[in-house]
Amino acid sequence: MKSSRKDDLYAIDLSNAEWHKSPFSTAGEQCVEIADLPGGGVAIRDSKHPEREALRYTAEEWSAFRRGVIEGAL
Repeated sequence: MKSSRKDDLYAIDLSNAEWHKSPFSTAGEQCVEIADLPGGGVAIRDSKHPEREALRYTAEEWSAFRRGVIEGAL
């Protein structure tokens, strides 16, 4: 069986990922952190629980999400 792009994203080891958050985030640790993945994808995690599994999105999914936020659809 051939793996999907999504499966490939979840196979990436994030132990050395460079996580960042918005400069508009407060110091209260109540925000999301994002790490860039190969191929333009991203991983997203909860800053309060970095030990939990990060969600991973392809470049296309991330672009669609950002577009929805910018356009006010989300």
